[in-house]
Amino acid sequence: MSNNESQKYFDLHTSGIGYLNRVREVTPKEGTPFLSVTIAALRGSVDNAQYTHFECRVSGIQAQKVMRQVQPALEGKLKVLIGFTLSDLYAESFIFKSGEKAGETGVSLKARLLRVSWAKVDGQPFYKDQEHAA
Repeated sequence: MSNNESQKYFDLHTSGIGYLNRVREVTPKEGTPFLSVTIAALRGSVDNAQYTHFECRVSGIQAQKVMRQVQPALEGKLKVLIGFTLSDLYAESFIFKSGEKAGETGVSLKARLLRVSWAKVDGQPFYKDQEHAA
């Protein structure tokens, strides 16, 4: 591939609605610190919703800005619901270290948080992405 050609990628994006948990700055032993968040994504019937948890590295600039804005609300124990777009989803296994599942294998779903389309704090509108609004 010549220098004039741009690289091409296959994108796998996942979009949904979910509750935010644990917005935090991660400082690895080696490498650059990054913002991380856990999303409890809603799925299934509205009458009996189920949750799928995603551990996300906050990659998008817009998503980083929104996460920093809602972080005080989360720290104040308020519920934050967002519309989101994830990328590069993958699973990683781990061993439970304590609790009733100690010693058992678990699976963590990991992804990159690219964009937040909207956010509500305790049911009240907080943010709406005007750039990507329909």
